[in-house]
Amino acid sequence: MKPISSSRVPSTPIFPTRRNVLRAAGGGILAASLGVPAWSLAQQAAGAAGDRKLGFAIVGIGSLSMNQILPALAKTRHCYAAAIVSGHPDKAKAQAEKHGIDPKNIYNYENYDSIKDNPAIQAVYVVLPNAMHAEYTVRGAKAGKHVLTEKPMEVTSAKCREMIEACRTAGKKLMVAYRLRYEPNNMALIDTVQKKVCGDLKIIEAGAGFMIGDPNQWRLEHSLSGGGCLMDIGVYALNASRYISREEPVEVSAFTHRTNGEPRFADPYVEEHCNFQLRFPSGVLASCASSYSTSLNRFRADCTKGWAEVEPALSYKGVKFRYDDRKGDPKTPDVGSVDHFATEMDHFAECVANDKEPRTPGEEGLKDLLVIESIYEAAESGKTVKVHGM
Repeated sequence: MKPISSSRVPSTPIFPTRRNVLRAAGGGILAASLGVPAWSLAQQAAGAAGDRKLGFAIVGIGSLSMNQILPALAKTRHCYAAAIVSGHPDKAKAQAEKHGIDPKNIYNYENYDSIKDNPAIQAVYVVLPNAMHAEYTVRGAKAGKHVLTEKPMEVTSAKCREMIEACRTAGKKLMVAYRLRYEPNNMALIDTVQKKVCGDLKIIEAGAGFMIGDPNQWRLEHSLSGGGCLMDIGVYALNASRYISREEPVEVSAFTHRTNGEPRFADPYVEEHCNFQLRFPSGVLASCASSYSTSLNRFRADCTKGWAEVEPALSYKGVKFRYDDRKGDPKTPDVGSVDHFATEMDHFAECVANDKEPRTPGEEGLKDLLVIESIYEAAESGKTVKVHGM
C-alpha cells in the first residue's frame, strides 16, 4: 500500500459493498441485466479505488462482526471487507453475499493459514472469544498479515507477549481495537484533563456495565472469556482510567461478587460485579466499577478547579462530553461523532500504509492485562497488590 492521508482520500469513495458497488456499476438494473455477481463488482470497485484500501479478513462472525464491524467497513475510507473466516458455512455465505465478498474468500478455522496465498487480504481483524485471540493473531502474522484484534487482547499477559513477539518477528502491525481511543468525545476528555482546563486531576470515576443475557454464551464461560465482567465490559473502565490519567497504576485493590444460584454465573470464575481501585504515581486515585447486572456508562475526571466527563461514555452512538471549569455554567461542546469501528479501522490502515505505530498497539493491551491480573489477585487475597511492570 502507498502512503495515504485523510486529505487525499475522496469524501465519497467507492466501497466494496452491494449498495455502493451497484451504484458504481450504474445501478441495480444495469448489474442485474449484465448478470454480474455482487462479489465481482466489489472486487472491481476495490481495484478502481487504487491500492490505498486495506483488505480485511474478518475472523469470527458473531454479533459484533455482523452488526457493527462488517457494516462499518462500508463507511471506511481506506479499508474493505476482503474475506470472512468462520466455522459456520451458511452464515458465512450469507454475510459474504450481503457485504459483496467473493465466496472464494470464505475460510474456516482449519484452512485459515491459507490466507497467506491471498493477496486481497492484507490484514485480519480477530473478533473471537478472548482466549482465541493469541492463536489467530500468531497464525495471521505467520501468514504475512497485519493484525487488528478485539479487546481484551487475551486472557493472560503471557499470551499478549506471544502476540506482540509474533507480529514483531513477522514485521507486521499489531493493534488492539480500543474503539474509544478513536472517539472524539473521549479524546476531548483526555485533552481537557491534559491541558488542565479544570485544574489538576485528582480523582477518576469510571463505570462500565450492562445486563448480560443468555447464560450459555461464551462470555460466561471462563475457559473462553478468562473471567467475568472485568474481562469484558470492565476493560473500558480500566483503559479509561489509564488514558485519562496518562499514567500507569502502581497499586490496586478490588472486590468481586456473583449471585449464588444465578444461572448466568454458574461458573465460579466468572464474576457478576467487580469494583476496583487504582493508585497512580502522581497520587491520582481511580474508583472503577464493572457489572454484568446493571448499566454503568460514565467516565469522570474530578480536578482542583472543576470536572470533565463523558456520559454516556461507551455507547456506540450518542457519546457526550461536558465539563465545568467554574467559569459560568457547565459546558457541553459539540465535538462531533463517528462510527467507532470505521474510525479505528481507518487509523489502522493509515498506520499500515505509512508504516506508523498505531495509537493502541499490542503493548497497550498488555498493560491492561497486567493490571487485570493484579485486580484478580487483589480480589482473591483481599489485599492491596502492586501492579507488575512491563
